[in-house]
Amino acid sequence: MTEWCDRRLRGGQCILPVAILTSLVSSVSVAQSNPSMNKLAEQYVKLVLAVGQHDTDYVDAYYGPAHWRTEAEASVRPLDRIVEDADTLRKGLAGLAPEPEADELVRLRHQYLTRQLEALRTRVRLLQGGALAFDDESERLYDAVAPHQPDSTFAQTLKQLDTQLSGPGTLIDRYAAFRSDFVVPRDRLDRVFTAAIEECRRRTRAYVELPDDEQFTVEYVTNKSWSGYNWYQGDRHSLIQVNVDLPIYIDRAIDLACHEGYPGHHVYNVLLEQHLVRERGWPEFSVYALFSPQSLIAEGTANYGIEVAFSDAERLAFEQRVLFPAAGLDPDRAAEYYRVQSLVAQLDYAGNEAARRYLNGEIDRAAAANWLTRFALMTPDRAEQRTRFFDQYRSYVINYNLGKDLVAAYIESRSGNDPPERWRAFIALLASPRLPSGLR
Repeated sequence: MTEWCDRRLRGGQCILPVAILTSLVSSVSVAQSNPSMNKLAEQYVKLVLAVGQHDTDYVDAYYGPAHWRTEAEASVRPLDRIVEDADTLRKGLAGLAPEPEADELVRLRHQYLTRQLEALRTRVRLLQGGALAFDDESERLYDAVAPHQPDSTFAQTLKQLDTQLSGPGTLIDRYAAFRSDFVVPRDRLDRVFTAAIEECRRRTRAYVELPDDEQFTVEYVTNKSWSGYNWYQGDRHSLIQVNVDLPIYIDRAIDLACHEGYPGHHVYNVLLEQHLVRERGWPEFSVYALFSPQSLIAEGTANYGIEVAFSDAERLAFEQRVLFPAAGLDPDRAAEYYRVQSLVAQLDYAGNEAARRYLNGEIDRAAAANWLTRFALMTPDRAEQRTRFFDQYRSYVINYNLGKDLVAAYIESRSGNDPPERWRAFIALLASPRLPSGLR
């Protein structure tokens, strides 16, 4: 750790009491707790914890009974045994398929458990030394396949940027020089992030009824392959870590505050714990298996949540008024910065292409980093960090951009351009066990 911030950020009652979640939980008394399903769900949780003994990245969060984790640690199940137990559990689930007229959340629950179990089996296969092509892996783990984008798609955007950032030198050098004017100084990070978090929380609480005691702690860390991470602790508490290895640009303040906090991962986990674990008594939601369809929903809603919380105009106005001054940056250049960033955002899928080619063995690590520098405009240091992410998390990269696009299409088809309706649809998705394939 190079720098710490241990700041308790507490939530409260929703400012604008909108009964958005009432319809979601009104049927709690209807088939609230199916003992047979709960027993199978228990077995699923224990299987996830068993896989976690072989894969330190697998269990992203757990807040179920402590003795289940202790048992998993004390008696490590071999991978072959986990496969056998997963197959037995799959047969049990098949025999408990709910009737078509059952409560929608009950039907979604069964689909969720079945598909999560299939993803668990796939992850175990990979741990056993099996190999899958990038698209096959993402489909089996995350219930989705990212579209293929030709180089020409990115080249067209790069031409536009070349015009926007005219001058001597290569485009990547010009972009890096331009962006250097928008780095948040290290000694101002805390005040900038705190201001961003407070605003994201204020906007979220206007539409989401959160428990009084929800909170999270922020830490600044180093030597990670990611830029930010939410570690949900249970009891409505998260640990959010921000990686300060590389320069942090002003746009990351709102992005991370929304994505990791409000209305992103923190709110997502709080709502699942409150409405599915505590109210419905469904134990499977007390564990989060990272390499599973749940991650596409989690990352997709976290990224789309930025747009739910802020329109482009609202975000620009807030950053000009609050964040740019807090960072000691020129607020008169905010609009210019976001004009360029809106073009750079069109290169988001370049990371998927680099990962696909690298993990499929078509290019090596150095070539993947060079490709990211050329087509995603990443500096060499950031591109190298990204290839480390590929090594550690593999096809997980699709969950950010494809996840956001699937979530956006799903929510906007149900809400149109009406902000309250968009919040309603967004929160309904956060508090449900819907699968990625259910977004189409």
